[in-house]
Amino acid sequence: MSTETLKSLFGYKAWANSELFSLLATLPPEHSDQLHTCIRTLNHIYVVDRIFRAHLSGEPIPFDATNTKATPSLEQLRADVEATDAWYRSYISSLTAPALSEVFAFVFTDGDRGRMSREEALFHVLIHGGYHRGNVGQVLKSVSVAPPRDLYTKFLHLNEPDRRKA
Repeated sequence: MSTETLKSLFGYKAWANSELFSLLATLPPEHSDQLHTCIRTLNHIYVVDRIFRAHLSGEPIPFDATNTKATPSLEQLRADVEATDAWYRSYISSLTAPALSEVFAFVFTDGDRGRMSREEALFHVLIHGGYHRGNVGQVLKSVSVAPPRDLYTKFLHLNEPDRRKA
């Protein structure tokens, strides 16, 4: 995968996160239990994103599990996710094609060892987030709230309207 494609995909990830956080901020108080479930799921995505950020950058691992004991506020989590999304976009902009294929070793939070290329790790972050945003969408549907249309095609056409021209 090219760095240009990764830049686009991580732009999409940031956009999809923003759309979802905006909708969650409008949930009425009677859906507080569902909102809590959504925040816990989004916090899991954030924690895993930060763990893989540490693996990719050689930083210390900031968490010892794939979620935190305490649940952040929606506002705090949104700010943390936005900062992490910005980090990934900047990180990818600095990568060369050969760097994408570099393999690194790491330890999962459960103690198992792993090895991945940078490209595989970045792809994992993308897929993992999309999977769990879908989980949040299902929670929203359970209370008759339509989730945002989390589609890469929508992102591309909103950001590059000329794609609609024949």
